[in-house]
Amino acid sequence: LCEKPLAPTARETEELMAAAAQHGVILMEAFAYLHSPFITEMKKVLDSGVIGDVLYMESAFITSDYVPENIRVRRETFGGSIYDLGCYNTSLILWMLEEDPEDVQAISCWSSENIDLYTSAVLSFKGRRRAAFSCGMVLATEQDRRIDRWQIHGTKGVIRTTSPFNGAGELSFEVVTEAGTETHTVSVPQNYRLEVEQLGRCITEGEKPHVSPAFSIRNAKLLDRVLDASGYRER
Repeated sequence: LCEKPLAPTARETEELMAAAAQHGVILMEAFAYLHSPFITEMKKVLDSGVIGDVLYMESAFITSDYVPENIRVRRETFGGSIYDLGCYNTSLILWMLEEDPEDVQAISCWSSENIDLYTSAVLSFKGRRRAAFSCGMVLATEQDRRIDRWQIHGTKGVIRTTSPFNGAGELSFEVVTEAGTETHTVSVPQNYRLEVEQLGRCITEGEKPHVSPAFSIRNAKLLDRVLDASGYRER
């Protein structure tokens, strides 16, 4: 079980997965929130077609800034909001839409260490689908502040929540259609526990990793595109 993002590039992610497979090792990227029954329920509602054909998805994950010694803001440790937070947004987009974008555009604000303190990206998919996300480390320094939201718009309605990433307890999301607003509440255990238990079942019972090698590689490729579009690799 390896902390996200699994590696700095898609090529290195592929190498890790290939080495694990060659040596009979189960390797799973630690996106704890993807194990949450909250995410499962939102995906179920989305797939039911209640909001019609998806046109637009938006997410944000913005946290406190960090002191210069923190690995999240140092260039040599691949710091920056895309690596630390954007990977949540890209993984959620891929998980919900189940397709890769045709075009990726991004813009960032940079620190003196040449890491992105804030990035906004727009992803274009086949047809009329679009997705946008923002990630940043710009709130009060070292105070554990966060902005955490997600919404997806279809031809018949909207699904939205303010707690898609790693929440626990009684979490709710809204489904808004012409019939009105329906609130769905899900009891959510500690997601880090869920991912550890799932990896344990992979070892003892032969389950497949919930966050599969193929998914991790797809997400790493999308992160590469966001990093390139933002100019991160050129700095």
